Amino acid sequence: MGTHRKALRTTAVGAVSATLIAGSALGLAPAAQAADAVRFVDIAGDGGTVLKANVLMPAGADGTHRYPLLVLPTSWGLPQVEYLAQAQKLADSGYVVVSYNVRGFWQSGGEIEVAGPPDIADASKVIDWALANTPADSAHIGMAGVSYGAGISLIAAAHDKRIRAVAALSGWADLIDSIYSGRTQHVQAGAVLDGASLVTGRQSPELRQIFDNFYASNLSKEQDMINWGKKRSAATYVDQLNKNGAAVMLANAWGDTVFAPNQCADFYEKLTGPKRLELRPGDHATAELTGLFGLPNDVWTDTERWFGHYLKGVDNGINREEPVQLKPRTTGGYEGYPDWKSVAATDRKIALAGTTTIHTNVDSGADGGIVFLSSILDQFAQLPPMASIPLLPRRWAAVWQSERYADIQQIRGTARLHTTVTPTKESGTLVAYLYDVGPLGLGKLVSNAPYTFHGRTPGKPFGLDLDLFSTAYDVPAGHRLALVVDTVDPLYIEHNPSGAQLTFSSPANDPSYVSIPLRKQ
Repeated sequence: MGTHRKALRTTAVGAVSATLIAGSALGLAPAAQAADAVRFVDIAGDGGTVLKANVLMPAGADGTHRYPLLVLPTSWGLPQVEYLAQAQKLADSGYVVVSYNVRGFWQSGGEIEVAGPPDIADASKVIDWALANTPADSAHIGMAGVSYGAGISLIAAAHDKRIRAVAALSGWADLIDSIYSGRTQHVQAGAVLDGASLVTGRQSPELRQIFDNFYASNLSKEQDMINWGKKRSAATYVDQLNKNGAAVMLANAWGDTVFAPNQCADFYEKLTGPKRLELRPGDHATAELTGLFGLPNDVWTDTERWFGHYLKGVDNGINREEPVQLKPRTTGGYEGYPDWKSVAATDRKIALAGTTTIHTNVDSGADGGIVFLSSILDQFAQLPPMASIPLLPRRWAAVWQSERYADIQQIRGTARLHTTVTPTKESGTLVAYLYDVGPLGLGKLVSNAPYTFHGRTPGKPFGLDLDLFSTAYDVPAGHRLALVVDTVDPLYIEHNPSGAQLTFSSPANDPSYVSIPLRKQ
């Protein structure tokens, strides 16, 4: 492994260590409060692997009455006490709750399988154990989790018909589209996952090889990585999930730098059973965080309502609400829609006229930010990454701007870039950014997305279509939008050979544009 990758992993391990210390403390206060009620147990998972777990039951449970069962697999790198605060609330509401540390992490046995077949088999083994050892009702079983626990819960529901409801919080539906979208490695996200697993778990040789190939941009192993990711993606099993009929709630964040909202929304549209999609400001798992401390939290409130209706039959109204609930990054209220395609009522195109050539391998100053930090600042202070659009060096950045808007522009959904690119080399990477530009030229990042190509003929133009990460953002009246394209961003691994240039053009028979999705005014 090269010096750059070693430094990256070392930095990730340090950052993750601090995060996990806080994450461990997160469980301590709830654990102390629930110590008289929680029972810590060992459960035999697939192949006899020991899974460390804890159980909470409704007060007065004596075996004469059956209760709905909720199974909560832990997040990537967090210990089994992660959910104790919420588990206590759910137990007090009449559920048997079993939370377990997924294999390969902390004191559970085995190696990290990344939601592979052993993890999915483990989920069923935990259900088996709960039905045999607690007053759980086999006809009313749900699964929920944050991040890693969300992904495992979704895939498990496709494989185990007993699971009738799922709440997947900050999870993924398509693993490859999450950390390798646009055929580009999301290196900061990958490094955080890698670092966390090195600190808190035991990587399998297969996982170590996947990370090494990921960092090394080993194209000879690209298809192997894609196949590995598909096996670990709920999108692969969507037909089976629909056939099983589980009620699925998905909750993610607009600024999730690990699992971007696009893949979540695409998956939601393919579900045919009872379903709900919630998108809020924040980064990976930050929207759920306060709830893990036992504090009031919208995500966990809706999770309890979801299970209340679909496992206990409570008429709490959640099934009559608009199933798509969005909280914009720039306003405080929620907006309801009947489906994802209704989020954007119309598209407004910004023409990308003329011919522009940029040089590669230099960061222009337009960036997507820093994993976690930037989106958290946006979530709590409405301070996304910024750039001075007039000062961006045009040698390394292509810039187009709209006119000033007389009225507020409510961006909802997925902006799409269409352009023609002529490279001077066979490989390359570009990153597109959409900015909200104020009167003084300061741009606030609305969205971005990377794109990498290989095997192109130098000097031969090709068409490029790129979906930017979905968002909900209000551009104030008097502002304008700017599309910026450059070739280097610390969030991603770039593939630009030395001395490469990229030319963007707008042929008369195929004009270039960026399409902006707008809410109905």
